[in-house]
Amino acid sequence: MPLDTGDTAWILVSTAMVLLMTPGVGFFYGGLVRKKNIISMIAMAFVALAVITLQWVLFGYSLAFGSDIMGFIGGLDYIGLAGVSLETPDGATIPPILFMVFQLVFAALTLAILTSVFAERVKLSSFIIFGILWSTLVYDPLAHWVWGGGWLASLGALDFAGGTVVHISSGFSALAIAFVIGKRVGFGRDLMEPSNIPIALLGAGILWFGWFGFNAGSALAANGLAANAFVVTNVAAAAGAVAWMLMSWKDSRPASLGIVSGAIAGLVAITPAAGYVDAMGAIVIGLVAGLLCYWAMLFRIKKGLDESLDAWAIHGMGGLWGAIATGIFAVAAINGYTGLIYGNVDQFIAQIIAVVAAMVYAFVVSFVLAKVIDMTIGLRVKEEEEYVGLDVSQHGERAYH
Repeated sequence: MPLDTGDTAWILVSTAMVLLMTPGVGFFYGGLVRKKNIISMIAMAFVALAVITLQWVLFGYSLAFGSDIMGFIGGLDYIGLAGVSLETPDGATIPPILFMVFQLVFAALTLAILTSVFAERVKLSSFIIFGILWSTLVYDPLAHWVWGGGWLASLGALDFAGGTVVHISSGFSALAIAFVIGKRVGFGRDLMEPSNIPIALLGAGILWFGWFGFNAGSALAANGLAANAFVVTNVAAAAGAVAWMLMSWKDSRPASLGIVSGAIAGLVAITPAAGYVDAMGAIVIGLVAGLLCYWAMLFRIKKGLDESLDAWAIHGMGGLWGAIATGIFAVAAINGYTGLIYGNVDQFIAQIIAVVAAMVYAFVVSFVLAKVIDMTIGLRVKEEEEYVGLDVSQHGERAYH
């Protein structure tokens, strides 16, 4: 089949939109930390993009999308992008090299999301080593399980744009690492207010915008399925924002950060379902995501766990709900699949298995990785470096003079 210029143009644009989400995460997180660490948070997002670009080209893409090895990992077919063609194969409308780079920006974004747990206390060198190992041992296998022809794909589990691969993996990995890395100095005692709420809101806006490429681009074509994914993405984000806003309004006042956190929760939850549900299903998915992620954040705070910027509460729990909701609300008219409300128990069970497998695998491997790195080169900066802030101690720069 010849290359389709419309499809190719749309996936090129979608790739650029998803790439923009990585610095978007940096700005969102950067605005949430104290002013002595804002550069550090934004820089980690750029480092994630740079490091994972090289890892993906050298071997990550091959591990995720190479020929299947026992349902667990891809082979070495595409090492250094060997065999990743510019020509469009039969049955496809975009070239393999474009699919590769579209998947690359997903991998980079996932590591950027994970920086939540490293906020204000990790050595940059340790983050780089951890990031390469984590992407190789956690992200790449999960991507293969779901999208590369692995065992979850064979089981029939659905994940349109990354609820399991991106959000459950980063969220539950963050939870595991939080138990290893420990609390920031002064956590629960000192005031740790956001340094720049407008920057955080800007980051959230970039994420909302980029998510249209993230979800609608996952149709891999400029077609009706992409249009539906575009619509339900916006609907779920709006529902999540309203749900979180109402809950925080009930408890005190509706903070702007809560409103955008609810939107991100809705975006996370619709991600696995965007190619399978309609707008009404998206409203329910977004509303429940806003409530669930809000309660998860309160639970995390109550337990005194310093998973600093709530990747677990928003991405982990939102991704978990979205993956399950896909097995509940899938509508045949959208993409041929049905969920539990239409009597398809098998699809619901497949989603549950995928959720549990991704949670357990990401949590356990991330915990072990963090332990090993902490026991060898150490994850955390020295206490005095944490006190002065990572902007100065890790980068020799100040955001504010």
